[in-house]
Amino acid sequence: MTLAQRLRAPGWYRVAVAMPLAVAFALGLDVLIRSLQHQHPVIDGKAVTTISLITVPLAFIVAIGCFDYWFRWASGAPTIPEDHSGHGARTWRDYFRVNTDHKVIGIQYIVTTFFFFIVGGVMAMLMRAELASPGMQFITPNTFNGLFSVHASLMIFLFIIPVFAGIANYVIPLMIGAPDMAFPRLNALSYWLLPTAGIMMMASFLAPGGSFATGWTSYAPLSDVQPLGQTFFNVAIQLAGASSIATALNFLVTIITMRAPGMTFWRMPLLVWANFTTSLLVVIATPFIAGSQFFVLFDRTLGTHFFDPSRGGNVLMYQHVFWFYSHPAVYIMMLPGFGIMSEVISTHARKPIFGYRMMAFSLVAIVVLGFTVWAHHMFVSGMFPWLRVPMMLTTMLIAVPTGIKIFSWLATLWRGVIHLRTPLLFALGFITMFTLGGISGIMLAVIPFDIHVSDTYFVVAHIHYVLFGGSVFTIFAGIYHWFPKMTGRMYDETLGRIHFWLSFVFFNLTFGPMHLVGIDGMPRRVADYAHQYATLNAIISISAFIFGLSFLVFLYNIVASWRHGPAAEANPWRSHTLEWQVSSPPPIFNFDNVPTVVGGPYEFGVPGAVHGVFKEQEPVAAGSTAVAGVAPE
Repeated sequence: MTLAQRLRAPGWYRVAVAMPLAVAFALGLDVLIRSLQHQHPVIDGKAVTTISLITVPLAFIVAIGCFDYWFRWASGAPTIPEDHSGHGARTWRDYFRVNTDHKVIGIQYIVTTFFFFIVGGVMAMLMRAELASPGMQFITPNTFNGLFSVHASLMIFLFIIPVFAGIANYVIPLMIGAPDMAFPRLNALSYWLLPTAGIMMMASFLAPGGSFATGWTSYAPLSDVQPLGQTFFNVAIQLAGASSIATALNFLVTIITMRAPGMTFWRMPLLVWANFTTSLLVVIATPFIAGSQFFVLFDRTLGTHFFDPSRGGNVLMYQHVFWFYSHPAVYIMMLPGFGIMSEVISTHARKPIFGYRMMAFSLVAIVVLGFTVWAHHMFVSGMFPWLRVPMMLTTMLIAVPTGIKIFSWLATLWRGVIHLRTPLLFALGFITMFTLGGISGIMLAVIPFDIHVSDTYFVVAHIHYVLFGGSVFTIFAGIYHWFPKMTGRMYDETLGRIHFWLSFVFFNLTFGPMHLVGIDGMPRRVADYAHQYATLNAIISISAFIFGLSFLVFLYNIVASWRHGPAAEANPWRSHTLEWQVSSPPPIFNFDNVPTVVGGPYEFGVPGAVHGVFKEQEPVAAGSTAVAGVAPE
C-alpha cells in the first residue's frame, strides 16, 4: 500500500495527519475571529486551546474511521457492501482499529478502562504518600487538589462506568442469543470516544496553571474561575457522556429487539435486566451532567453568567442539575455489578436465584427511586430547609430494593453446593463491603449526622466502600468469571485467591479507619492535617500501598494466563446461560444456529432443566436437536 493510500484509508496514518490539521484549524479560526472583530491578531493561547479541545477529538474519531460509512451514505456515494473485514480479531492489531465485533469492542473497553484505573491508582498512591504524616512532604497543595480531582474523575467516568459497559458488550449479545449489538458502528464509535476523554483529563496537568482542581463534582462558581485545566474537564465529560449515551441506546435496542426466540423478559438472565435498567438511567440522567458542564463552559469561554452570583447567576442550581445526574450515576455504577453478582453466585453455588422476579422488580424500583434522592448531597448547601426531610426519607426508602438483593443473594447461597473459586470469593467480599457501605449511607441520610460529617473523611470512606468494595469487587468477580469465555484460557486459581485476600484485608485497613478520623472531624480534600490524626493516617497510607500492590497480582495473573494459561472448556463452570453453550472464545458471529430459549437461566438442580435449544443445521432425524443448559450437579 502506497503512502497516499495509507493516508486515505481509515487508521493511524490518517490520525497523524488529521490531528495537527485540527490544531491548525483552531489557530486559523482564532485569528479570523479576531480580525473580523478588528482586534490585534495576536494568538490567544487560551482560545486556541479551548477550540483545539473540540476539534482534535473530532479529528481523531473521524480519521480513525468511525464515520467513514456514514459519510459515504450521507453524501449519496455508493456504500461499500459489508464484507465483515472490520469485524472480529484475527491478530492483536485488530484491537487497535475500528472494529464492529461486540466481543472485540468489549475487550477494547476493558483493557482501556483498566489503563485509566492504573493511572488513577498511581495518583491515589501519591496522595497517600503525601498524607502519610502531617506537614507538606513533596507536592504543593494545588498539585494535591489536581491529583484527587483527576483521580476521582478517571475512576468514575473512565473506569467504573465504562468497564461495566465493556463486560456487558462482550456478554449481553451472547446471553440473549444475538449475533451482535443492534448498531455495531455506533458501538465502535462509543468506544473510541472514551480514550479521547481520558487522555484529555490526564493532559489537563500540562495546561497553564495546572490541572482542574475542583474535584469530580466541579462545583460552580469555583469552576468558573479556575485556570485553563478546568476546561479540559468540561469537554472531556461531554465525550465520556456521549459515549455512555450511545452505548446505553445500543443496549436498549439490542435487548428489546434482538432476543432469541422464546427469550421473554422473564427468561432473561439478571445481568441483562441489570444492564437494561442501567441503560434507562444513563439515557435519562446523563444529559443533565452534560448540561451542567456546558453551562460552566459557556461561563468560562462565552461570557455568560449562569453561575455568577454577582450577575444574577444561581450557584445552587448547578448543584441541583449536577446531582440530579450524579446520584442516579451511583446506581449506574452499581446495577451492572448487581447483575454480575447474580450470575456468579447462582453459578458457583449451584442454586437458582432466590426470588428472581423480585430481583428484577427491585432493579426497576432503584431506577425510579434513584431520581428522588439527589438533594441529600445538599443538606449543607443552603437549599430550602423543607426539602431536607423528604430527601432523607426517600434516601432511606431506596435501601429497601437494595436490601432485597442482599437477602436474595444470601438465600441463594444458603445450603447451596458452594464452589469457593475466585469469582465467588469476590462476590462474598462484595456483599460484606457493600452492606457496610450501605449502612454508612443510611447514616448519611440522617440530616444531623450528615451535617456533622459533611466534607470529612467519613464521606471518603463511605464512597469507597460503595464504589470500590462494591462496584470494583463485582468487576473483579466478573473478569474472573468470564475470563475463560473471553480468552479461551483458565486463570491461575491460586493467584486469584491471593489477589482476593490481599485486596479484602488491606481495603478494610485502608478505608475502615477513615470512618474514625472523619467522625473526629478530619476534613477531606486537604493536603495537610492536624497531628492528632497522624497515627491512623500512617496506618491508612501503609495499608493503601499494600492494597495498591495487590493489583499487580491480578495484572500478572491475567496477562500470563491469557498468554500461557491452560485451555478452557466451553463451559468450565457448568453454567446454564447461553454464552457458556458455545466455544471459548465464541465464534465470530456467536452462534452457528440461532438458539431457542425454552426455560429459565438458573434452574440448577432441577431434573431435565433446559435453558436453550440449538437446532442442528442438518438433523440426522426429524426433530433432532442439540440441548444447552443441562449440566450434571
